[in-house]
Amino acid sequence: MTTVLSIDRFEGVKKEIAVLLAGDGRTVNLPRWLLPKDAKPGDVIKLTLERDTAATAKVLSETKKVQAVLASRDDGGDIKL
Repeated sequence: MTTVLSIDRFEGVKKEIAVLLAGDGRTVNLPRWLLPKDAKPGDVIKLTLERDTAATAKVLSETKKVQAVLASRDDGGDIKL
């Protein structure tokens, strides 16, 4: 998915948050470090988002491995605080 946004302004103590405007007036806040270094208010940018199915599968596999290790160590008793 790609959308076109304009940079309205930068906010925050160090101007680290970019406030972007969509064509319908909605706003999107992004960390400024995600924008090109020379981006400034008034610039129009394209924002593209896509799923990374391979990375998702890898994270799922690694998570299941960690869960299996944790489950093998669980004696089923109550947690003592």
